[in-house]
Amino acid sequence: PASMGFVDLHSHVLAALDDGAPAPTVAAALVQGLVDIGFTEVCATPHQKAGQFMPSRDAIDAAYRALTSATAAGAPTFHLAAENMWDDVFFERLQRQEIPSYNGGPAFLFELRPTSMPPGLADHLFKLRLAGRLPVMAHPERYTALWDDEALLHQLHNHSAFVIDLGAIAGAHGRRECKAARRTFGKVTPRGIA
Repeated sequence: PASMGFVDLHSHVLAALDDGAPAPTVAAALVQGLVDIGFTEVCATPHQKAGQFMPSRDAIDAAYRALTSATAAGAPTFHLAAENMWDDVFFERLQRQEIPSYNGGPAFLFELRPTSMPPGLADHLFKLRLAGRLPVMAHPERYTALWDDEALLHQLHNHSAFVIDLGAIAGAHGRRECKAARRTFGKVTPRGIA
């Protein structure tokens, strides 16, 4: 039987929406690079970040259609989600039950500001889990509050999935981020943190 490929849960491959692919040609090259290293599924997750990157749903859908229609045979299966900043827009959407999620399902990707941990984050995540949602934390290795706090790392992982940046594991984002990514990756197991 054919082996299962990798699944990318966090990518900025939609063209001209945020700090990801600036043009369709770059988007296509990024996707080809993912295919070349074995990714068979790619989740496009454009930023939803108040005051910086807030592409409209129409713009996201248009970029998604453009990418999927321009991609050649053998391309990965595409999925659509968003990288939701934990901010006022996120909480307004949460109240309306309209958080952009993976394919409209219960799982959603979120990010935090790197230098500050929101008060009561673990409690919020716990309540979201009780409500049937699955929070997925983007790049936990970037959050300085988690670098030296094993208890907080464990608590947050109990209530959310982690998506660690492969570039960080390789050292592309700095020495401290690399150390945190490797430590976190080494502790995350199919049952949680070892």
